[in-house]
Amino acid sequence: MRKKLIAANWKMYKAPEQTTAFFNEFLPMVADHTRDEIVVCPPFVDLHAAVEAAAGSNVAIGAQNVHWEKEGAFTGEISVGMLSAVGVTHVIIGHSERRQYFNETDDTVNHKLKTALENGFTPIVCIGEVLEEREAGLTEDVLRRQCTRAFHGISARKAAKLTIAYEPVWAIGTGKTATCEMCTDAHLVIRHEAEKAFGKGFSEELRILYGGSVKPDNASSLLSEEEIDGALVGGASLEPASFTRIVKY
Repeated sequence: MRKKLIAANWKMYKAPEQTTAFFNEFLPMVADHTRDEIVVCPPFVDLHAAVEAAAGSNVAIGAQNVHWEKEGAFTGEISVGMLSAVGVTHVIIGHSERRQYFNETDDTVNHKLKTALENGFTPIVCIGEVLEEREAGLTEDVLRRQCTRAFHGISARKAAKLTIAYEPVWAIGTGKTATCEMCTDAHLVIRHEAEKAFGKGFSEELRILYGGSVKPDNASSLLSEEEIDGALVGGASLEPASFTRIVKY
């Protein structure tokens, strides 16, 4: 049975002192929670505070982005070496907001994924369709393309830590949530693509999360689905009590 992963994506919220305050409140609430893996992904400036606050706990810290080069003249970017030095273990790759606002492509996702895997990180690779694509009946085509391009040139051995997050773009921050049937259908497409790329054994172990307006009041119904292996949580992860309710669904 796949162990679920509940990940918080704080996006562009909270300063270091707010991060410390969050963990001071959140960690005691989940201290005895071992059923699921818990990850919090704050902004870059908060990573040091988050790693310090979470040290010795059952909560891991992830970054929201990473560059594929080891170092260089890439103003504003962060390397795997920098993240590793801080104590980060997970990284979100290809979030729809990165694709929409910062021109990330399936190819840059592939570059970042290769680098993250080669350096021992657990990558959470985001894929999903926009509203126009779903309404046009193109969801499966989009998911297949994004998976094929993301997985290109990666072996099953190197992909061992890979995690996928299915996030229908039309459900992010809108209050809309994909139905459990929609999620299951999408996750089965993704799992099939993983089987083609890495083999059946790998695909059966691959964790596929759902991301798209996950909240305390819908977490239980979503996470009780066999094909949903966890959640990538946005706004509802910013408050300790709210995120705890999702973790303890």
